[in-house]
Amino acid sequence: MLRLFIADDHPLLRAGLKAVLDAEPDMHVVGECGDGISVADKVALCHPDVVLLDVVLPRLDGARATEQLLARCPGTRVLALSAFDDARHVEEMLAAGASGYVVKRTESDDLVAAIRRVARGETFIDPSVAHALDTKPDPQLSRREFAVLKGVARGLALKEIATALDVSVRSVETYRERAMTKTNLKTRADVIRYAASRGWLLDD
Repeated sequence: MLRLFIADDHPLLRAGLKAVLDAEPDMHVVGECGDGISVADKVALCHPDVVLLDVVLPRLDGARATEQLLARCPGTRVLALSAFDDARHVEEMLAAGASGYVVKRTESDDLVAAIRRVARGETFIDPSVAHALDTKPDPQLSRREFAVLKGVARGLALKEIATALDVSVRSVETYRERAMTKTNLKTRADVIRYAASRGWLLDD
């Protein structure tokens, strides 16, 4: 059972989301709040798997609230929920540690699917932001290095990447190290931010 938390300052939206998510057989909303400054404390009390968090919240914005709650609860995944579909908001939330970004006009089935993907450790970016995140290749990366770095950013395990590319896990590790060295990236969070800024996290 996936434990979910909703952080949004609109009570009607929270109620609607709760009804939709609680109707899923494998999901249960365990908590909610309406401002950014209380998110970390409340999440720490109910230990959700995924937090649906509005980008714009009273008292503390979504990015800062994400940083605070992940510092308190590093195992929790954050799925940004926003009315904005511009690159700046997407990149700010991913830079803060969010695992995904969904716009509020998305269909309920697509939201549920996004939650499941984020809960599995994947990174999800709403396809509707494609116009803002233009795919930009990195000329310094080889085709394999690019594929591996993209897979890492999307949350795939090295074994999954190796299977997709039909190479060994050791080869994937080598490609990853080379790619991160070339791009001067140190952590997976760095890779996610870099991939998001280049539009690599959009579904093919």
